[in-house]
Amino acid sequence: MTWQADILSLFPEIFPGPLGFSLAGRALREGLWSFKAHDLRPYGLGKHRALDDTPFGGGAGMVMRPDVLDQALLDVTAKDKVKRPIIYPTPRGKRAEQKDIARFAQGPGMVILCGRFEGVDERVLEKHNVQQLCLGDFVLSGGEIPALALMDGCIRLLPGVMGSSLSGEDESFSGGLLEYPQYTRPAEWEGRPVPSVLLTGHHGDIAQWRQEKSEAVTRERRPDLWAAYQQQPLY
Repeated sequence: MTWQADILSLFPEIFPGPLGFSLAGRALREGLWSFKAHDLRPYGLGKHRALDDTPFGGGAGMVMRPDVLDQALLDVTAKDKVKRPIIYPTPRGKRAEQKDIARFAQGPGMVILCGRFEGVDERVLEKHNVQQLCLGDFVLSGGEIPALALMDGCIRLLPGVMGSSLSGEDESFSGGLLEYPQYTRPAEWEGRPVPSVLLTGHHGDIAQWRQEKSEAVTRERRPDLWAAYQQQPLY
């Protein structure tokens, strides 16, 4: 079964965007994954096709209506033989982690609801058991860029997309640590040599060096990850 992404957006022309290039683009052309971007505007109400309204309780901005989004979600998921997760990228969601991406990549695909304005009425998220995910502690104008990021993270893990089956195993977050530094030719550049251990061919010493560097960079840059890593069982 081909991994399928359905995206609901006010700007469907954004897709596939960067996912039409490089590994993801080749995989798309080879049929390893597919997508369909659905325009939300036709679901809007009245002659202006309104999808939003003022928030109850007051406040700035507009909120996307539950009745409008409900119909769009029902239409998109109606033919699903296997239930796919519905994702809503939002700053108030759970922070997305590599283990989430791996889980989504192992399934049949995903449906992504791209919000705009001040967000989406909570009731439609509850009805459809939508998973709310956040990419980081910052705010964007809408859900399209996070949608592309989530899809890219999944696509690269699909069988046959990356050249080596090991490519996704030894990188940041996969083992709870950030990835070690990487080097290539030339062996010396502008007076900066490659660490000598990487030139020895001694796999055990190289593995130890990489482990130590991963631990050091994680401890320095992501103390939250380092604290969680230290809590992992030794065996």
